[in-house]
Parts: sequence; structure tokens; C-alpha cells
Amino acid sequence: MQHAAVVLLITVGLFGGMLLFLEIGRRVGIRRRREDAEAAGEGVGALDSAVFALFGLLLAFTFSGASARFDARRELTVEEANDIGTAYLRLDLLPPAAQPALRESFRRYMDARLEIYRKLPDVAAAKRELARAIAFQNDIWRQAVAASTAKDAVPSAPILLLPALNAMIDITTTQVMATQMHPPLVVFVMLFGLALAASLLAGYGMSGSAVRRWFHMLGFAFVMAVAIYVILDIEYPRLGLIRIDAFDQALTDLRASMN
Repeated sequence: MQHAAVVLLITVGLFGGMLLFLEIGRRVGIRRRREDAEAAGEGVGALDSAVFALFGLLLAFTFSGASARFDARRELTVEEANDIGTAYLRLDLLPPAAQPALRESFRRYMDARLEIYRKLPDVAAAKRELARAIAFQNDIWRQAVAASTAKDAVPSAPILLLPALNAMIDITTTQVMATQMHPPLVVFVMLFGLALAASLLAGYGMSGSAVRRWFHMLGFAFVMAVAIYVILDIEYPRLGLIRIDAFDQALTDLRASMN
């Protein structure tokens, strides 16, 4: 099942769960008030405040982290385009006879890198394209090492070209690891648990009225569920609805300049 569908199902389930806990809390509060109306609200204000404060803190923490990682992944895309472009320009330091083959390898490598992002959210297909890109990297490195040490190469070719190629290869690993950088699962479990706990306490707090406040109940559950949906979706900017595909234009423009 695709990531977007999974996140939507989780959000709908959380929305329904929050409504259920709001109703449970309300019924518990009504029963408590019938048994002892004066003691029903004693000592719960501080508890409510603590739970809601912790829930708000965790919600802000996860959203801030997801947003920061989202921005970092966009920056990595631009950095990758810069690294590849620098290495490609420094091919001019190599002997003229060695440049055409290397430039063609660069073009194929760029096609493979772009296909990785185009294949997503099909993760299996993207991994196959990643394997192809890594094979092109190895081929480019072998050709560059041989060409940079040739007699007719510019003397500074190994010093200037090989570090640029190394940076181009390293950024690929950084990109891959960035896609796997997420908060521990326990953070999301705590977030969902606190959302339900907050709903339970909110329902208890609304038990003073015999009439269900549907507007407030639906509004509270909807706003919290949407906020958590955005957090889950922004954590995977290549798989969900909130994406960073616009920044792939830097790679597309670089590929066009190689023709």
C-alpha cells in the first residue's frame, strides 16, 4: 500500500479514536458528577494542564523536526546538483580523447539519478535505479583515475577532479541516509497516545453539559488529526502529498546542459 494511503488511514483512525475517547471521557464525567457532583472536578485542572502541555510540546517537537528535515532534503538536492556540475566541468582538465566517454557516462548517471526520483513512490523500482546509478559512479571513477594520470592530462587534474568526484559520490550516500532519518517509533506512539489521552480529558471536561457539543468535539479531533497527518506526510517528502519534486528541477536543468 502506498505511503499516502497508509498515512490517510492512520489519520482517519486517529480522528475516529479521538471522537471515541471524547465520548468516553464525557460519559465518565457525567457518571462521576451524578455520584458526587462537588468532587467531580476537584484536582483535575492541574492534571489536564500537564497532559495538554505535554501533548502540545510533543506535537511542536515532531512538527519542527519534520519541517527541518524537509528543508534539509531540499538543500541536499541542490547540493547534489552543484557537486555533479562541478565534477562535470572539471572534465575539461582531462585529455581530449578521454572526455567524450566520461561525458557520456555522466549523462547516463544523471538519467539514472533522475529516474530514482521519478520512480518514487515505487520504492523497489527506485532501488533498482539507485543500483544502476552506483554502477555508473564506479565506472566514472575508474575512467577518471585513468584519464587524470595520463601523460597529456593537466598536471592538476588529479588534485581538482578526483575530490570533486568524491563529493559527487558522497552526496549520494548522504541523500540515501537522509531518506531514512526519522524520529524513533516510540515518539509517534507517544504522540498518538497523548492525543487520545487529551481527548479523554477534554471529554471529561465537557461533561458539565447534558448536551453533546458536537462542533467542539469534531473541531478538536479534526484539527489534531490534520496536524498529525501533516507531520507524517512531511516526514516522507518523496512518498506523500507534500513533496520536494520542485527542487529536482536543478538536476533536470543540469542534465539539459550536458547535451
